[in-house]
Amino acid sequence: MKRMLSVDDLARDERFERIQIEDVVFDARRSRSDRRNILDHRDTESPDAARALMHGIFVGEIQALEGAGRTCYDFDTGAGHDEIPFAMKLDMARQCWDEARHVEISVKLTEHMGTGIGEFSEQTMLFQAACNSDPVLRLTGVNRALEGLAIDVFNTMREYGDAVSDPVLYFCEDWMLADEVTHVKMGSDWLRRLTATDKERQAQALDFQRTVDKLFSFGGLRGESDDNPVHLARKFRTMAGFSDEEIVELVDIAAQAQAEAEANSAAAGAPAS
Repeated sequence: MKRMLSVDDLARDERFERIQIEDVVFDARRSRSDRRNILDHRDTESPDAARALMHGIFVGEIQALEGAGRTCYDFDTGAGHDEIPFAMKLDMARQCWDEARHVEISVKLTEHMGTGIGEFSEQTMLFQAACNSDPVLRLTGVNRALEGLAIDVFNTMREYGDAVSDPVLYFCEDWMLADEVTHVKMGSDWLRRLTATDKERQAQALDFQRTVDKLFSFGGLRGESDDNPVHLARKFRTMAGFSDEEIVELVDIAAQAQAEAEANSAAAGAPAS
């Protein structure tokens, strides 16, 4: 079996249509008025936004399953730079089990919310982060950055379910949120263990995480203001091994991403000189 798959190697049936998410999220032509909290339950467009986000969660869970499975297979067991401990493989195998369950739950939730597989497109940025040939960078990009985003998203969807009096959505998101905290905690623990004697490698991994975190702030989707649809789940991130300093840094990264997106939007709307 081939090791180190690329995004192009992912198998999908005819229901799936891929897009480059950065072409949509980072489109400078979006006006400032588009940057509102589309998941505010009082917004008339929030049900459609919630359905779109639910579909995004669904495809993200597929890619998280694929990424964790590839980590089990792509790397030999050992203590070398391109190897991982057997105990870490067991953790990744456990994550595969969780992600498979999340896929099943997400399929049922998409139906519950009135949509279905393929109504919205699939972006593959999550699996791209899982293609890194350095196991530490892969672990950091996926388990700390992207699974960290999943904590924020699931908590937001859980709160949305509560706001619209949907106990099914609330219960399912609450259930999956507990798993995501575990996945991020595994990433936090293994990052520190694998780089305990190599601080330069640890710093490189954390720099890579910051890059991924900025991309996945989506120019204002995630943050802490009322206009941000997805809010940072501070309590759950602390449970998952993030320090107070790291959480403050995440807030700053999200604010920077939003400011850059708004600047690009303003520049796109300005008359040509």
